[in-house]
Amino acid sequence: MYAKKSFTAAVMAVILWIATVMPASANVSISAPSAILIESSTGQVIYEQNATERRSPASITKIMTLLLAFEAIDRGKVSLSDQVIVSQHASSMGGSQVYLAENEVQTLDTLLKCIAVASGNDASVAVAEHIAGSEEAFVAMMNQKAEELGMKDTHFEDCSGLTDSDNHYSTAKDVAIMSRELTTRYPAVFNYTTIWMEDITHETAQGTSTFTLSSTNKLLKQYQWATGLKTGSTSKAKFCLSATATKDGIDLIAVVMGAPDNPSRVQDAQTLLTYGFNTCNLYIDANSEDLAPLAVKGGVEEEVELRFLSEFRYLDTLGSDLSAVEKVLELPEEVEAPVGEGSQAGRARYYLNGAEIGSVPILYADSVEKAGYTDYLKKVFGLYLL
Repeated sequence: MYAKKSFTAAVMAVILWIATVMPASANVSISAPSAILIESSTGQVIYEQNATERRSPASITKIMTLLLAFEAIDRGKVSLSDQVIVSQHASSMGGSQVYLAENEVQTLDTLLKCIAVASGNDASVAVAEHIAGSEEAFVAMMNQKAEELGMKDTHFEDCSGLTDSDNHYSTAKDVAIMSRELTTRYPAVFNYTTIWMEDITHETAQGTSTFTLSSTNKLLKQYQWATGLKTGSTSKAKFCLSATATKDGIDLIAVVMGAPDNPSRVQDAQTLLTYGFNTCNLYIDANSEDLAPLAVKGGVEEEVELRFLSEFRYLDTLGSDLSAVEKVLELPEEVEAPVGEGSQAGRARYYLNGAEIGSVPILYADSVEKAGYTDYLKKVFGLYLL
């Protein structure tokens, strides 16, 4: 009986491994030569095709620009209400633009809309200069951030993606990484990427005029669960899209690069997202329940409180019955002092059909120092008084 259970667990483990490293590609047909589909909260790959092939990213470069902008806001370096003065360099950008004039003043909030909605190259440069002092300095920050995120096949030459340089490249996988970082850390970006159309006001020496921002992401109108994120196209890059969507509590990111035309990139993204939503089932354990204190031997306190490090998430693509997931707590009967707050006491392990699908560390919620001679005397005296 034991051998049979072990064999079943081994088979299940192999199936889960295959599902993780070799995502199913059945019923997926796209025109783009390079693509990837991931679930956002876990980062798990659901589908990929030439996902590490280096390609020109065009304006999906601006995902990194937006990421650094939100990071700067989060750190208090800049604020959405900042008055940004547009430089001559920023106003001279060609390609997709919102026609900012030299010395024109816009809030950072407005410029972020110009980037996220209309893919303004001029707005991207203006934001880069406001944050870093120059576009060159900002690009250095972009490359540093790419390295921090493990984007091994990415290098930026500008903050907009307008360049045709062979030294400006990324991959579908790396674009998914930075898209996930932006959207999970700063979900407020969706306040911008879901805008379909909005007016801004230009106030220049020539007078006041209104300009309508119109989203470059047609997926917003064609796919009801779409939430963003960024389009890009040049003659070299062809048509690229990092698409985000949310349905039934599942967040997906689909990246397509090198599609032949705009309708194709939109259709490819929709095909991938639909495949993902039809395939995925997400198991979530909030780990919000209280844990029993753990006995402490030789400490100034006789027990220590425990807590889970985080919630647990598992993405299933095999159609498994997730109600069968089992949770097992692995903890010692007691621990010897000293123990430090935040250090690991044990682990919660999760099993499905006998195979482990993941775990979450259990941590000490407090510190307990080792008891000394004086502490023992206090205890004895306390007992005597009782």
